[in-house]
Parts: sequence; C-alpha cells; structure tokens
Amino acid sequence: MKRVRAIVFDLDNTLVDFMRMKREAVRAAAEAMVGAGLRMRPEEVYEEIFKIYEKEGIEDQTVFNKLLEKILGRVDWHILASGIVAYRRSKEANLRPYPNVKKLLVELLKRGYKLAVVSDAPRLQAWTRLVEASLDPFFDVVITYEDTYERKPAAAPFKKALEGLGVEPERAVMVGDWAERDVVGAKTLGMITVFARYGDTFGTENSGADYEVEDPLEILEIVEGLNRET
Repeated sequence: MKRVRAIVFDLDNTLVDFMRMKREAVRAAAEAMVGAGLRMRPEEVYEEIFKIYEKEGIEDQTVFNKLLEKILGRVDWHILASGIVAYRRSKEANLRPYPNVKKLLVELLKRGYKLAVVSDAPRLQAWTRLVEASLDPFFDVVITYEDTYERKPAAAPFKKALEGLGVEPERAVMVGDWAERDVVGAKTLGMITVFARYGDTFGTENSGADYEVEDPLEILEIVEGLNRET
C-alpha cells in the first residue's frame, strides 16, 4: 500500500453540523416572520419552509419568497426582511465545526498531510460556511459545484481535488457523511473511504466505506495506522 499523503473532506455534516444550523436558523426565521405579521403558527411556517427545501433543494436562496407567495400570494417585504435577518443571525450563532474537527485538522497539518474539501454546495455558500466556521485556513484545495458543474458521486469533483493536491487516488482518503455520494464516488477512483457516522442524517446501516468513525479524531488514528503498515 502506498503512503497516504492527503485527506479530502466533504463539508456539510462532515466538517460542520449543517443540518443543526439549518433547523435552528429556519426556526428563528419562522418565529420572526410570525412576529412581523404572518398569520400562521411558527411550527407551521417551519414545516412549510422545509417542504419547499425538499422540492427545490436545501440550498435554495429564495425559499422565504416562495413561502410568502404560496401563503399570501405576494411577497410582504417586511415579513421577508424579518425572516432573512433572523435566519442570518441564527446561522452565524449556530454554524460551527463538530467537536474535535479543528483539533483533527491541526494535527493532520502538523504531520504534513495535504487537505481538501469537495462539496456539492454552490461556491459562495461553501466558502461562506468555511469562513464562518473559521476552517478556511486549513485547506489547500476547495472544490465546489461551480468548479466542475457535476455533483458527487460523479468522478469530476474528486479528480479536480486530487489534481489540485497533486496526489494519486490511492494516496488519498475521502471522508464524508453521505454514503451514496461521498463513499461511492471516491471508491470509483480508488480512494480510501471513511464514513463520518457522527454526521449521518439518513440512518445509514451499511455505508460501504473502508472505515467508519464516530468521532473526527478517529480519522487521524486511521491515517497514521495506514502509514505504519506501509
């Protein structure tokens, strides 16, 4: 086995607790919109917003507009602005790395590993989350949707990350929480795969990954163990 030289991470629900942030931010927005005059219960607004996300995608940037058009038949700008401001404040307060993520990244860099992110998120949203969570300085390469216009498990995002890192697939470890995208896509290229079970939101039973972890620091043990075997 060749020595591992790089670790590639998914972003949402692998480095940062994205769904926790999303739930808290939407809850805050729902309460603010009701407070601004939307005649619904906050929990009803919350449910309606997630119905739109399910249809349009979790990154939809016009979800509140669509909600108001659906409920009121028009956009009430006071209600919209109230929801947006509350969402942003809550997002900033709740978007943070999982416990031990920063400690893991520091240790990996100290040991000379190259680090990358491969995310299906739009470029601005991915970079915003990295900066808000103070994770941006750790990564040599960040690949987002606009870098290939293909989503995992397509090979293109992984290939672009590996090219940027200057490493062969078998010298790289892919860490992600979505088995059907992160694990399948990386395995296709011959990368070593680690399933971030601590971030799993799908109730995955069989990830198909080479390794599974319940804590980010276990990734360091896996990588160092692989290199002791070479």
